[in-house]
Parts: sequence; structure tokens; C-alpha cells
Amino acid sequence: MKGNFANLINNDQLTLVDFSAEWCGPCKMLAPILKQVKDEMGDSLKIVKIDVDKNQNLANTYQVRGVPTLIFFKNGEQLWRKSGVLQKGEIVQLAKSFL
Repeated sequence: MKGNFANLINNDQLTLVDFSAEWCGPCKMLAPILKQVKDEMGDSLKIVKIDVDKNQNLANTYQVRGVPTLIFFKNGEQLWRKSGVLQKGEIVQLAKSFL
């Protein structure tokens, strides 16, 4: 996944990476919120979900200690990160501030 992940974040499209896990209750709460964010933001935002159990090296690389952890990337650079469930409005506002 590491090579593919670099390709996902190393472009000028804003990318929101959702580090999550199957067993994580808050992650399940976040999934429909992220769908609403994608519906509102359209092609201006790419959302990528990474399962930390299946991609432990990637989670370690980005020092993901809790799930869900959201990280915004643009041009391979980490712009912002936060752990926990955020509301749609907060995520959209953040995304628009990075566009």
C-alpha cells in the first residue's frame, strides 16, 4: 500500500485520509458523515479510508495512535490532523480553507 498511498497524497488535489478500523465504533459513526462531506465537496476533495489493522506500517509512519484519525494532505504535505469524530460542517469548513 505504501507506494500507492504516496501516489494518492502526492498531487495537488486535497485529500482527506481517514485512518480507521473495522472494530472501531466511532469510525462507524464517522463513515456516513464523510459520505455527506464527499457529496457536498464533490471532486474538489478526495477521501481515502485506510484500515490501520491491514496497513500497520502506514499507521506507524503517520504515528496514528487512535482511530479514527483524519489527516488532510495536499502535494504530499500534511496540512492538518485530528483524532475523533468531527461533524460534517467542521470537516467541510476545514476542507474549504485548504482549497
